[in-house]
Amino acid sequence: MTRPFRLLLALSFAAAPALSLPSVLRAADQAQPTIIESAGPAEMVSTDTESTFTFRDQVVVTGTNLKLTCDLLVVVARRTGDPKATLGKQEDFKSLIATGHVRLLQNDREATCGRAEVLPGEDKVVLTENPKVRLLDGSNSEATGPRMTLLRGERRALIDGGTTHFILPPLKDLGPGKDKKASPADGTAPKVEAPK
Repeated sequence: MTRPFRLLLALSFAAAPALSLPSVLRAADQAQPTIIESAGPAEMVSTDTESTFTFRDQVVVTGTNLKLTCDLLVVVARRTGDPKATLGKQEDFKSLIATGHVRLLQNDREATCGRAEVLPGEDKVVLTENPKVRLLDGSNSEATGPRMTLLRGERRALIDGGTTHFILPPLKDLGPGKDKKASPADGTAPKVEAPK
């Protein structure tokens, strides 16, 4: 059973609408609060300029256009206000680092990997440790590679670091001798006439 860690996050995030979710994953119109739950212990450590939240075991993050699950999550948020305050005022996310059985759902795509770095200030998500991104649109399209970078608002993924693999929808047969008028469904072969 997951243990909600909502009180601390609700208090620290309530003062900062920009913190409602990472900008790299934000839907333009209907921002929702980011909720992080974990089955294991959670910890918050603050400095004068940052707060670091650590969540362990069956971590689930939900927010606008986002559902992320993992084994360990470390969230770093910039803070301002009274440096002596336990919670302080959270300004925005600096990073979210998810490790262990990471699964990230956004709209019509799913990413799985061993490690995901969400970097809102750079508008990107970096996936490593056997990343795979697949479309959930029925096309069975997917891509894998050693390192994948998903860029916000560009519907673009950069894959580098070695061999990549894509699975895309089938192409129609474009081989020689194929008659456009022949119907593959009825099994008839195109008629071929000898040259005169």
